[in-house]
Amino acid sequence: MIKKQGQWIHEHHGKTSSGKLLDIGCGPGLHIEQFADMGYDCTGIDFSPASIRHAEEIIGRRARLIEGDIRTADFDNGYDLAVMLYGELNVFSPDECRDILKKAYNALSSGGIILLEVHTYEAIKRIADVPYTWYKSGPGLQGLFSDQPHLCLIENHWFDNKQTALQIFHILDDNGDLATYRSTNKAWTDDQYKQLLSEAGFSKLIIHSDWPTPSDAFKLISAEN
Repeated sequence: MIKKQGQWIHEHHGKTSSGKLLDIGCGPGLHIEQFADMGYDCTGIDFSPASIRHAEEIIGRRARLIEGDIRTADFDNGYDLAVMLYGELNVFSPDECRDILKKAYNALSSGGIILLEVHTYEAIKRIADVPYTWYKSGPGLQGLFSDQPHLCLIENHWFDNKQTALQIFHILDDNGDLATYRSTNKAWTDDQYKQLLSEAGFSKLIIHSDWPTPSDAFKLISAEN
């Protein structure tokens, strides 16, 4: 799927194979590796040290990789294309979304394109609709929250006034120590996504029905500087 998405982006929005590309929230570098192979001048930014290390291992010096918070990191400028994939935008508050999109707008050259892979409203709502659940991570099974054996109890909540799903993860390890983590996802309608982008200065907004995705949980929106 990563290969199909990279090829779709190149065919639909690749200005030149040597164009400047910004991957906002690049994760472990799965997409940016493909863009670098195509000859793009790539910059990727991600908050996770582990993700940046992995990206450096597979990409080397073929891309500029920055460990940083996309809310505060300097995006630089002069890009032909900016991508923000995996529904990354949905984890941020409305004000943070506006700030990130404005930074992306300022980072793009005139006529530059932003591509946002976002969660559908229904997908976010489904997160909250899942009943409380749990799983157990045993020896040799690396979990999201701990490498040690642990029990994970998961609460799911929906706040209608904020259109936000909240997940609470309670991690109980073999020593009886308890840690709690929270994750929020903001749901946006198509019109609200368009308004966000318009407020940041973007125009020519398109929701693409032919974007290759493994489920109906995501959609791709393009807009022009």
